[in-house]
Amino acid sequence: MRFDQLEHAIRAACEVADDTEIVIFGSQAILATYPDAPESLRASIEVDVQPLNRPEAIDRIDGALGEFSPFHAAFGFYVEGVSLEVAVLPCGWEERTVPVSHPVGTRGNTGLCVEIHDLAASKLAAWREKDREFVAVLLAEKMIDPVTLDKRLQALPAGRIDSDHLESIRAWVKGIAEQVG
Repeated sequence: MRFDQLEHAIRAACEVADDTEIVIFGSQAILATYPDAPESLRASIEVDVQPLNRPEAIDRIDGALGEFSPFHAAFGFYVEGVSLEVAVLPCGWEERTVPVSHPVGTRGNTGLCVEIHDLAASKLAAWREKDREFVAVLLAEKMIDPVTLDKRLQALPAGRIDSDHLESIRAWVKGIAEQVG
């Protein structure tokens, strides 16, 4: 996915949701900080969003812009309306979002992209292979700071992640960080 496609996703999702702000919390949130991120980090063709002020509109987004929709067929990517409740994000993430807004590119609408360390912590909380690979590339490319990532991991809500699992994630990050120097 390219930055201009992210802008397109923002304006389309905002229009469908009748909202001027959406939260972007999947891997494509990286484009707010690194518009020219390595292709391996931009490979996903989906943008996970929730309208900020109208979260109930996620189903409308899925119907109009989701996978296998006419939008997907026309543009080669899709927008998935997803509740933020499914994501495990560090406490305070809302204050660290990176806004993407442009008078033309997003038609003045705003995509609030989860900050890259918060994104990495969330992906590691999910602990899927593709998410670990994503974070390993971020660390190898020096796109995130392992110390900041560790702080964000420690800020994950205690009720949403097992403490033993959290410690194994922290050890994994330390190992990868040492490996990539």
